Amino acid sequence: MKNIYLDNGATSFPKAPGVAESMSHYLLNIGCNVNRGAYDSSLEAENIVYETRELICELFNFHKPENAIFTKNITESLNIILKSLLKKGDHIIVSSMEHNAVMRPLSSLAEREVEFSKVPCNEVGQLNPEDIRAFIRPETRAVVMTHGSNVCGTIIDIERVGKICKENNLYFIVDTAQTAGFTDIDFEKTNADIIAYTGHKSLLGPQGMGGFIVGDKILKEMSTFIEGGTGSASEMEIHPRYMPDKFEAGTMNIPGIYGLNAALKYLTHGKIKEIREKELYLLDGFLKDIYNIDGIKPVGLDSITGRTALVSIDFLENDNGMVSHILNKEYGIMTRCGLHCAPSAHKTLGTFPNGTVRFSFSHFNTIEEVKHVIDNINKVLKKAAMLR
Repeated sequence: MKNIYLDNGATSFPKAPGVAESMSHYLLNIGCNVNRGAYDSSLEAENIVYETRELICELFNFHKPENAIFTKNITESLNIILKSLLKKGDHIIVSSMEHNAVMRPLSSLAEREVEFSKVPCNEVGQLNPEDIRAFIRPETRAVVMTHGSNVCGTIIDIERVGKICKENNLYFIVDTAQTAGFTDIDFEKTNADIIAYTGHKSLLGPQGMGGFIVGDKILKEMSTFIEGGTGSASEMEIHPRYMPDKFEAGTMNIPGIYGLNAALKYLTHGKIKEIREKELYLLDGFLKDIYNIDGIKPVGLDSITGRTALVSIDFLENDNGMVSHILNKEYGIMTRCGLHCAPSAHKTLGTFPNGTVRFSFSHFNTIEEVKHVIDNINKVLKKAAMLR
């Protein structure tokens, strides 16, 4: 039985060509730390780290490599950003489609008297950016918002949101977990102050790699979050405040950076556009058939416009977890079932608390695989109907 991987919204598989080889090269031939040695292999690793910062800047049209910070994932990035910026009495605005990587840090910060407001999205996950204005208070400091939903794929117009933030002197923090590597994101055009990303989804890099890019204005108001050795200013017991050391205490994930470096090089020269077109082609084939199946409820937009290449389905007359299990065990189709760490999004979409089965595509998938998935969804439903 051939396996079909459709859980790219959780992490991409396979990774970009060259990722494993680049990581293996580091582990087998380099192996040393950075900023801690003056020998040749350490300098080579330092060059790769800096080059990867430059590649991230190129990806987002950003121009300060020293302000490109590496973390282990976007969850860590968002925790650093929110907890180093927000103080007692601050207010922040989010959408009702946010992931727990935003909502849990904000819920924790509420214990320190930081307040947040959710701007409601509609039943398919769309946000009207103008609705943000009604939630702005004198103490509002920032807007933090997902670019693309990890539940239904709906994309939020971050350029319009960024314009509203600029007009109201609010910081704008963008979560690109589902969109970096799928669509073009321009730091300048979005009026963003911070863009957070993860390396292991549409950037096609390894797990354990993420980061954020940060503008100088907001940077001045952010405190250090994790403090320790940086290989710099070692004569001081006070953590450096200059970049990137301010947010990069301790040993970095250098094998992960080597892997991300290879992935970013794979994505250059129009590759993102090519990937997006292939994934939307697969999505289009899936959507055209899935809406003809009775007894299910696809959530989100019903066309490929304004979305990423993932679809969540509520199997109305069957247990979603059981459907996901049978698709895997009997047909080799790997999906993600549940609430996807985004209960607020599911409440918005009307799928809380049962959740959905999520099918998330990669450009490495084929249209033949899409047809195979549709055929076997029909088989599962037919068998289930016979048992009722």
